[in-house]
Amino acid sequence: MSTSLSHIREIERVASGAASPRDEPVVQSWLRCLNDYKLDPTIAQEAYIVPGSKLREHREQAEELIRIGRSGLEGLFNQVAEQNYVLLLSDARGVTVDFMGDPTFDNQLRKAGLYLGSEWSESRAGTCAVGACIVSGQPVIIHQDDHFDASHIGLTCTAAPVFDTLGDLTAVLDISQLRSPTAKASQQLALHLVSATARRIELANLMTRTRNDWVLRLARSPEFLDVDPDAAIALDGSGRITGMTHGGFGALARSMNIRGLQTRNFLGLPLSEVFDIDVDDLPNFMRGRPNGERLLRAKSGLVLFASAIAPVVSLRTPAAPEARLPRALRDLSQGDATMERVQTRAAKLATRRIPILIQGETGSGKEYLARAIHDSCGDNGNFVAVNCAAIPEHLIESELFGYAPGAFTGASQKGKRGLIEDADGGTLFLDEIGDMPFTLQSRLLRVLSENEIQPIGALKARPIRLRVVSASHRDLAELVKQGRFREDLYYRLNAATLSLPALRERQDLSWLIDQLRARVEKENHESYRIDTTARAALLAHEWPGNLRELSNVLRVAAALSENGLIDSECLPEHLFSEAIHSLPGEDDALRQALRDCGDNVSALARKLGVNRSTIHRRLKRLN
Repeated sequence: MSTSLSHIREIERVASGAASPRDEPVVQSWLRCLNDYKLDPTIAQEAYIVPGSKLREHREQAEELIRIGRSGLEGLFNQVAEQNYVLLLSDARGVTVDFMGDPTFDNQLRKAGLYLGSEWSESRAGTCAVGACIVSGQPVIIHQDDHFDASHIGLTCTAAPVFDTLGDLTAVLDISQLRSPTAKASQQLALHLVSATARRIELANLMTRTRNDWVLRLARSPEFLDVDPDAAIALDGSGRITGMTHGGFGALARSMNIRGLQTRNFLGLPLSEVFDIDVDDLPNFMRGRPNGERLLRAKSGLVLFASAIAPVVSLRTPAAPEARLPRALRDLSQGDATMERVQTRAAKLATRRIPILIQGETGSGKEYLARAIHDSCGDNGNFVAVNCAAIPEHLIESELFGYAPGAFTGASQKGKRGLIEDADGGTLFLDEIGDMPFTLQSRLLRVLSENEIQPIGALKARPIRLRVVSASHRDLAELVKQGRFREDLYYRLNAATLSLPALRERQDLSWLIDQLRARVEKENHESYRIDTTARAALLAHEWPGNLRELSNVLRVAAALSENGLIDSECLPEHLFSEAIHSLPGEDDALRQALRDCGDNVSALARKLGVNRSTIHRRLKRLN
């Protein structure tokens, strides 16, 4: 019997409830693949590499994580040199955002999916180390035919989770080989190394984010207290826990006989509830005393060695309580009061599967907000965006719902999985929902009310579990009055509404300009500067196209720039003509303004805040 056939039959036996010699994490993952993701073990799928534009998006969102984790990856890669290991750092959605491997094997690694941009989410790749780690939050070895998909059974993959300071899984570190010894025990050292490196990345992240907090490092032995502690916690000025290295502290919590509590349950607790000290004792644990004398006793009686690092700014009095927004939502604005209200409301909604309707002008960032909500919710499924106005009406039903094999003339004999089903376990974002054909609105309503989907031509409906976020620049209530949008669907979609401000109304426009400029820099791998005149024009413009218009203007400006300098020559003329048009009686006013400046074009340009060439062009038109 072939390896693939025996593998398939073993999975079928597990599905029928038969006992299996496999590790429990493997069995549970196989069952999820069959029951939750509806994957077919008889259909081998090649490794999936996300398109370049999607990879850039994932890497942008993980930029700080990549920077913090890079030294940890390099250290681990040096430890396993000559062993043909590949290191993958994936984000919480299973997409590889950083990678280290022998470049002489690039073609083989890319084909196997051990490469930058590969997606190893369980719903797409089946049982794999990254996907299983994302779901379980635990280190895991998926060795050879532990993999669900037969195309991956030559690989051995070992992964460990990386949590942020608040306990949310933010990344997975994976160490893999194309070929390895048959015994799964051969990867125990790899498991130890990858877990230790993940712990170090968590520590580096904590130290980066807690400059205004105390940090208390903890270790079971004094020798590694200051160089490689087992765990660390951050504390505010009143001695309450504000963050921690969750992987390491979880292990210590088990040593302290603390069971049944997630590490995030410690957030907000006073230090004195966990250890026999309070905030005033922390200076006694700072450097200056021998490590062996810095002993700390847990409430359980466990004795640890501790090292305290004082905040950069001393916080001896309790700070006012501050809502901690998830990173994805926090990065949407800086200092705009309207956006801050939207972000706070979105953060509360993100933890619940409540349908959300986002309203705002075209280009105001509705998809950015929807994706941030998805990234903040902790779900492991995909974010699937559907522009209801962009799909031709005769295709939208099959695109959304999929179809069974041979469902209609021209249909694929293999059938097709619809976009709604792709979002199972994650978030379905329906952009421009007001443009959905009326005939399909009733089918969508059934999906939302029954939590099931029936592909075209299928005999049975399939259960699904997803979050629905919809968006429109149109007034849906008015469409309901006009009979163009179902009233029952409208009330189903807008259980909660978030309204985005237009760009011209935002108080953080200068910050947004720099954020989008930085994005263009990453796309082009070049640096750009915006001079004062150009920035003034960007700030003065009304931006009817909102973020989309601003992004396009900056991309064109970058392409036209010389030596990375974006000046007024790089921007559309209409941005500057607005300043001149603001003068009453334009032609006469311009001539008079020039006379007032002693016929000095440079002086007039400075006065109007425009470039000299703009004045010259305008004067030329006036002869």
